[in-house]
Amino acid sequence: MLTDDMMYEAILAKDTAYEGSFVTAVKTTGIFCRPTCTARKPKRENVEFFKTIKEALARGYRPCKVCRPMEQVGEVPGNIAAVLQAVQTNPSHKLKDGDLLHMGVEPSFIRRWFLRHHGITFQAYQRMYRINTAFHKLQEGGQVTGAAFDAGFESLSGFNHSFKSIFGVSPKNSRNAGVVQLGRLETPLGPMIACAAKEGICLLEFADRKMLETELKDISRLLNAVIVPGNSPHIDLLRAELKEYFEGSRKVFTVSLHMPGTAFQQKVWKALCEVPYAHTSSYKRQAEVLGITSSIRAVAHANGMNRISILVPCHRVLGSDGSLTGYGGGLHRKQWLLEHERSHSAV
Repeated sequence: MLTDDMMYEAILAKDTAYEGSFVTAVKTTGIFCRPTCTARKPKRENVEFFKTIKEALARGYRPCKVCRPMEQVGEVPGNIAAVLQAVQTNPSHKLKDGDLLHMGVEPSFIRRWFLRHHGITFQAYQRMYRINTAFHKLQEGGQVTGAAFDAGFESLSGFNHSFKSIFGVSPKNSRNAGVVQLGRLETPLGPMIACAAKEGICLLEFADRKMLETELKDISRLLNAVIVPGNSPHIDLLRAELKEYFEGSRKVFTVSLHMPGTAFQQKVWKALCEVPYAHTSSYKRQAEVLGITSSIRAVAHANGMNRISILVPCHRVLGSDGSLTGYGGGLHRKQWLLEHERSHSAV
């Protein structure tokens, strides 16, 4: 359970992991904020916490103008969206400060926005997008030289170096690798990262999960694939179904899943998918379902290796004593998901 002390520590640290878990209401100003608000922090005795925005509004608090808690977490501002569209329309053209100013965007603003939301600079994003465009041309049978110069690179050596630093293989050898598309999804609990192979969704994790980088490397290795930012019908469907899930109108997902792993892991994950919405199980119960009551720890470990959050509902598995136990996305998120499902189970 989240205590007031834990939530106060979270707002002092501006901890992104708690986005969507609660809002902070400031008694002296009458406003409420996200956990990550950058405004000056109030004294402990001057705050109270609410699970939802609705509760804060009902108590007479107004939304903060700094962190704008009424907006979707990570929502892309209109001027940033225009810049992203320009990059996607013509990846070979490098947008410089003068171009940004002409579009009505302060270069310093877009640099801060990219670092805050994506952990990379805007120039790095442009370079990666150009490389990704070249990669897709190579996958379609294009020549290395043509792909390099069409993407705006001035030399083959520079293209080869940049390509290998991102994908881990040379442009020539990339033709033998598969492709996994990566997309970012905004949710009430913070941003999530989704990956899709041609068979279906192969990863869905919260962006701040510590094991995310390792999981991405595992996906790349298991599928012999290069992971590139891009669009996928599977991710489009996932985005729509997740939105419905968080709104409380969807209890079963239909998007295709692709879960590479050992035969034992796949058995455990399949059993996880059979735990109904708004119900819970335990590692012991899961072991009994699988007929391996002597392997509770192995079942728990396989459960922890699940790379598809929410859809493969490891959040519905508790300890034998009913405790929340571990959850890669954070116990506060596990608690939120369970309470969310209980509150919408009769809808």
